[in-house]
Amino acid sequence: RLARQYTKHEDVIVLDHAYHGHLTSLIDISPYKFRNLEGQKEWVHVAPVPDTYRGLYREDHEDSVTAYANEVKNIIEQAHKRGRKIAAFFVESLPSVGGQIIPPAGYFQKVAEHVRKAGGIFIADEIQVGFGRVGKHFWAFQLQGEDFVPDIVTMGKPIGNGHPIACVATTEEIAEAFASTGVEYFNTFGGNPVSCAIGLAVLDVIEKEHLQAHATEVGNFLMQLLKEQKIKHPIIGDVRGSGLFIGVDLIKDQAQRTPATEAAEHLITRLKEEYILLSTDGPGRNVLKFKPPMCFNMEDAKFVVDTIDKLLTGNIGQNSSCEWSEDQASSEMLLTSS
Repeated sequence: RLARQYTKHEDVIVLDHAYHGHLTSLIDISPYKFRNLEGQKEWVHVAPVPDTYRGLYREDHEDSVTAYANEVKNIIEQAHKRGRKIAAFFVESLPSVGGQIIPPAGYFQKVAEHVRKAGGIFIADEIQVGFGRVGKHFWAFQLQGEDFVPDIVTMGKPIGNGHPIACVATTEEIAEAFASTGVEYFNTFGGNPVSCAIGLAVLDVIEKEHLQAHATEVGNFLMQLLKEQKIKHPIIGDVRGSGLFIGVDLIKDQAQRTPATEAAEHLITRLKEEYILLSTDGPGRNVLKFKPPMCFNMEDAKFVVDTIDKLLTGNIGQNSSCEWSEDQASSEMLLTSS
């Protein structure tokens, strides 16, 4: 609503495999969901995920940043030819459901340039990755460079540490355009003192317990351990992440990077039996996602990776084509809260 009121445009560009929420309005901009429901609306445009491991433009491309940004530029041009106008580019700062993706630095700046030139604005979804999780920065969009600032930022989940609270931040100019309609925005629980007290308490804990620095330290250690496993186990194709947001991409073969979907499902089921809760993401459901609580420590990291090593050294690692019994192949996949 903010974007449409400010720009007087309707259309939204999102990344492929994106998930932004379960309201009808958010399902409409979540390819991860709408492809299994009512399909893509005319006002929604889907850009390729800036995935340099298995995407259109990979790590060997001479300029993947410009190439992926030009995909957005082309979408805008095609929309204009059909008389459509872009209100916003809506993106998770680090695409999660899309496979724990780390967009190459500079991508957001170039996309924002194209979108703003078309009269649209840039919306960063920090609901999973904000509040120090990425370690180096408080906000994940800052990984793109200190010169980048979104027009709108959405927040939730970690802001309440389990309590249902969310927040949106924007510029004064956009907020005033929204207010100028004369249509009052009212939310029964908006700004209630209990939720505000909880939000403030969470911010105090993040600061006083140095959780952002902790995410950097433990995350770097976890990444190091996982990269050692990548050398040892060919089924691990890629290890990527920042702070305590990490993805481990399991593959069937190094050349084609075919997603090892069954192996990933079996692995998380076996980890559950060892009292470790992990789940998978990505279009191939083959990316192990690590988004533990911020109190996750070095000992926890070593325990998890040692257990993964033990399991991969067994039948999972030895048989990446996953020719297991029917019972193993149909094991229920555990979902963990992030």
